[in-house]
Amino acid sequence: MQIDSLGFIGGGRITRIMLAALERAGKLPAQVVVSDANSEVLKDLHRDLPFIEPAGEDNTRPAACDVLFVSLHPPVLAEALQNVKTAIKPNTIVVSLAPKLTLSKLSAMLDRHARIVRMIPNAPSIVHEGYNPVAFSRAVPKGEKKALLEMLSVFGQSPEVPEKHLEAYAVIAAMGPTYFWFQWQALFELARSFGLGDAEAKDALTAMIQGAAQTMFSSSLSPTEVMDLVPVKPLAADEDTIRDIYRTRLTALYEKLKG
Repeated sequence: MQIDSLGFIGGGRITRIMLAALERAGKLPAQVVVSDANSEVLKDLHRDLPFIEPAGEDNTRPAACDVLFVSLHPPVLAEALQNVKTAIKPNTIVVSLAPKLTLSKLSAMLDRHARIVRMIPNAPSIVHEGYNPVAFSRAVPKGEKKALLEMLSVFGQSPEVPEKHLEAYAVIAAMGPTYFWFQWQALFELARSFGLGDAEAKDALTAMIQGAAQTMFSSSLSPTEVMDLVPVKPLAADEDTIRDIYRTRLTALYEKLKG
């Protein structure tokens, strides 16, 4: 399968991330068509990424492409698919970027169109370091699956996973950076206030973050042993509170997505 055209329904954050990554890697197809109900969103996207063809509110134009990415939240995704199902070509691969709506539900919305894929996108894909798990319907041929996975490799890791795990990845991997980014920024600002330059602070924090992850998940030590490697724990008094926030809020979010 040769992918000559990409369509995006929805021109928001994820679409911007994916297109920026494709452009940076020199992997853009001949045609990229993007629609969005918000004209300002589309205008801003076209200003920053002038290679796209803005389709306004006409979702049928991106729907006619070789691969259609549906970058919408579940509440509005269903209505959008109902309105474009006649514009989708028999060989078009439809990629939903939303949690909750299963392959079977998506197919039913599209009058049994079967070439459907679900992917949980990840913001670090903008620098080719994302973790974007993918589930394919059985109707996607091996050759087309291979071509799509090759394109998705631009976004980082895109492993094929059981569909039943996608909502877990949405909570853990897709939303995961938001649990840490504000803390890393706070550390960066502290480093500067302590006299470190920007480059020094970035180098130290990047090495620390990468090394800490490797120590937790790739060493032979247990989690308890890892966390005992540093004797001074300035935030120890708050750890139980933070753990409880993770358990209660993220579990509730997962159950909502699976519901």
